[in-house]
Amino acid sequence: MEISRENILNKTHYGLNIYAFVLRKYYPNTTVLSVKGRDCEITRNPFNGGKATLQVNVVDFVAKHSDTELKDFKGDVFDFASYHFKILDEQELLEKINNELYLNLKTNKKNEFSWLDEPDDTWYAYSSFYKAPIRNVYPTEKVRLHQIFERITSDKYKSITEKFRAISDIKEARKYKANHFDYVTFSGVFSKRNDDSLIEHSSLLTIDFDHLENLEELKQQLLQDEYFETELLFTSPSGKGIKWIIRIDVSKAPHSEYFKAVANYIKQTYNIEVDQSGKDVSRACFLPYDPTAFLHKRHQAL
Repeated sequence: MEISRENILNKTHYGLNIYAFVLRKYYPNTTVLSVKGRDCEITRNPFNGGKATLQVNVVDFVAKHSDTELKDFKGDVFDFASYHFKILDEQELLEKINNELYLNLKTNKKNEFSWLDEPDDTWYAYSSFYKAPIRNVYPTEKVRLHQIFERITSDKYKSITEKFRAISDIKEARKYKANHFDYVTFSGVFSKRNDDSLIEHSSLLTIDFDHLENLEELKQQLLQDEYFETELLFTSPSGKGIKWIIRIDVSKAPHSEYFKAVANYIKQTYNIEVDQSGKDVSRACFLPYDPTAFLHKRHQAL
């Protein structure tokens, strides 16, 4: 889809996600919009000294705003975005919104965060595998995703996973995990587990979801995600989280920028904050037992 007002509104719930995105820039870690149907409760207006005077409503499929004090402060979501970005040119504003919210609408200009461009199909994902404990930072072998999948779905880690999940003391559980679980660096092959020792990036990014109440529901949503194909998906060692492995193209942007883009996309799409450890290319991921893990078919044929 091309960049246009209509397509942006379609991708941002009539523009409400744009209001939320802008307001979070001024009021992070707070609930900035409470939606009831097509109306929102009055919230703080950063353009009126932070007073709770901003009213946002959806009218004729477009989110619009007004202020209970500032009678001239009214317009639609694009007017509001222009206040924040300080951009008057419409096309430039639409492109800015597209980039900042990672909507992946097509543009004639190069989008530095176009993470959805597919790499060459001859691509294979190689990662480093490490034997427990976690203090062992030297890999024992170079592995592909189907090899990792086979270890996760076999009985190899069944016993330690069950024992780990039975430990109620947090400190004891953390110590047990660090000492007993093998792990991998999904994002590449390393001579030693640290960012400076990367030999080859795998074109993989790991996204961690922790402390989930709707684990199975989120799994299905991720597997059906509109933009990202799942390469590997499995339940974390605790049984309360998900490891989502997706494909990126590091020739388009650095690993850390991709992580920021995907984390923002997840926040906008699923309203979930992801574990920030994924921004480190040498991030370690413990391998549990999960007989229901998902592996993309392109890896199963290897």
